[in-house]
Amino acid sequence: MLVSSLDHVNIRTGKLQPMIDWYTKFLGLKNGPRPDFGFPGAWMYLGDLPIVHMVVVEGDGGAGSEQELKLEHFAFRGNSWAEFKNLLETNGAPYKLVTIEEVDILQCNIWDPDQNHIHVDFALSESGAVT
Repeated sequence: MLVSSLDHVNIRTGKLQPMIDWYTKFLGLKNGPRPDFGFPGAWMYLGDLPIVHMVVVEGDGGAGSEQELKLEHFAFRGNSWAEFKNLLETNGAPYKLVTIEEVDILQCNIWDPDQNHIHVDFALSESGAVT
């Protein structure tokens, strides 16, 4: 196998602090150490791994080198659908659910402050995984 795991996702943003706050509040990531690249940004950690990198750009950030959509979404595996649903609803965060019975997934689609599409997947068979 040529690769062993996904290392990180890099997001361009003009809204660094709202993005940091959102990824902390809704995904439980922590803003952590980041090398000095000579431009502002943040690394958001899941445990010891900086899995979401953010780079500050002027304006809305666009996507990709030609300012066109390059990445449709990225996803995380969730542990507690009931807890996650409560967090979203308590904070008035919009979400869209998709049930994929063939692979035992309840997919919760969410969008960060820059409107990047993210989904968090939960086991349909998990206790409490009721839409």
